[in-house]
Amino acid sequence: MTLTHDELGSPPHENVSATAGFGEHLRSALSDRGAFDRHREANLAPGVVEGLEEQIARSGVEFIYYMVPTIGGRTIAKVAPAAHVGRMLAKGIAFHRTALTDLQSDRFGGLIGGGVGAREFWGLPQPETFQVLPWDNTVARVFCRAYDPPHLPTVGGQVNPYDTRALFQIANEGFITRTGLELRSGLEPEMSWAGPGMEVRAKDGQSPAYQVENLERMRPVYQRVIRYAQALGFDMIQGDYEDDGQLELNWNYDRSDRTADRLVTYRQICKQVARELGIEASFMPKPTTGKMGNGCHHNLSLWRGDENVIEDGRVELHVTDLAKNSIAGILLHSPGSALVMGSTVNSYKRYWDAGQFAPAEPTWGLDTRSAAVRISANGRMEYRIPDAAVNPYLSHLYLLASIEDGLRRNLDPGEPEVGGGDVTGAVLPLTLGEAIAAFRADEYLFELMPEALTSVYLELKQDEWARFCSVVTKWEFDQYWEAIP
Repeated sequence: MTLTHDELGSPPHENVSATAGFGEHLRSALSDRGAFDRHREANLAPGVVEGLEEQIARSGVEFIYYMVPTIGGRTIAKVAPAAHVGRMLAKGIAFHRTALTDLQSDRFGGLIGGGVGAREFWGLPQPETFQVLPWDNTVARVFCRAYDPPHLPTVGGQVNPYDTRALFQIANEGFITRTGLELRSGLEPEMSWAGPGMEVRAKDGQSPAYQVENLERMRPVYQRVIRYAQALGFDMIQGDYEDDGQLELNWNYDRSDRTADRLVTYRQICKQVARELGIEASFMPKPTTGKMGNGCHHNLSLWRGDENVIEDGRVELHVTDLAKNSIAGILLHSPGSALVMGSTVNSYKRYWDAGQFAPAEPTWGLDTRSAAVRISANGRMEYRIPDAAVNPYLSHLYLLASIEDGLRRNLDPGEPEVGGGDVTGAVLPLTLGEAIAAFRADEYLFELMPEALTSVYLELKQDEWARFCSVVTKWEFDQYWEAIP
């Protein structure tokens, strides 16, 4: 099964063999210097510019954000008057290359990702992603794909390897072509809210989870978030209060490329609601010791057309052999991909705080919250390692690679454990430093991904770990200032 350009919402890729493997497909697509021109031709096809101009006129939009997600999961953008949309569709928007690496300097002041002399990239809009912001109908947004400018020697016209959204879309396209399967996902984005009216005074040892009084306390928040999300096309389905200031609101599962875009959009919605209400919204993975961390569980299923091919209601675990292959691939590469699923120093505090339901081992089982992969319902694999700060394009990209490895090699996850239990012999990293080492040690994932991406991602994470290790914390001061007479 091969999706069309319109169905995928991404430009087509020529000169890439349908039989190419995961890494070969990515490398071939990234070396294609005709990619920018084909994207521009699609933007300027009959009716595209006129159709978008008509949407703009009908909605009253005056300004457009041209957005590109970064390696760190943030979103960068430039704003332009809506009247220039035709020009933007043809030429794109120029950004400094290091914007894709969050304009992050290392400890010595060097700008990661190319330095101050790095070349620009051009963000070419994808008009099918145009949406009007519901909190201000004069403003719209559109996602862009990042390219090296066509005039550059050797790389001009290629997709920029730091564009994780583009990389995932390309990988997803190849996965569908090679396997005939489509990954669908739904996310559980837990997050923290703080400010006037958000405080909860729970009794010692008692959880505030699920109490209707606490949902009522958060009513102004969830009402605005849900209404804005619905206006932007989310099928919002349920939500609950989980811990002090922690709210989880869920939307229905969909194609994984749409799901990833929706998480990025959801974060934008939540930050807007916080501004309107004069409070704070945070996706920090572990804001408080002794309280729940903010996870972002990925609920996964594989589809062939209209059939969920991991669903088997005839057996207790509700999973097919194909699902077991997929689970085995995910578990095998969980240590190596942990640096993506838990991308910050703070991410690993989730695993050290006892009794807070974070997975500690790469395990699987039926409805057990200590497992990395929980079979929570017929036809659904809940991957519990990713946290709220995750870049959803990278998490889905590495999950696709892990699943394909499990399918290709017919891997076996071993017997499930009702209460957990290591079935792979692997151990999950417990610090960002350990995650960096595990990332390097997974030869399959490390060699599969574009070298430029892994190199700059490692540089960012190594610098973050070094910064953390060099900081004297309040805990250390309290422990040791008066420790020795």
